[in-house]
Amino acid sequence: MAIAEVTVIPIGTGSTSLSGYVAGMHRVLQTLEGITYELTSMGTIIEGPLPRILAAVEALHESPFTAGAQRVSTSLKIDDRRDKPSTSRSKLEAVERKLQDNG
Repeated sequence: MAIAEVTVIPIGTGSTSLSGYVAGMHRVLQTLEGITYELTSMGTIIEGPLPRILAAVEALHESPFTAGAQRVSTSLKIDDRRDKPSTSRSKLEAVERKLQDNG
């Protein structure tokens, strides 16, 4: 299972507020199967098989265009670990354990 962090920025919207676009993208995620996701203040974390993540990113990238944006900039980071299962939570827990060991 892969973990991705995606940030989609609509440009040419006529407003500095993007929360309506973010809500629209969140609605798109709710329709997709085979992934889990977490909205953060600066982007979205998506977990699942890599092909499903890439399909989700494509859907997210298209969403602002559908809502009227004239330009969209999308940034994507992927952590695709194949030697053992990994989740966003397990990565955080590994760091927390190390902090406790050295504290």
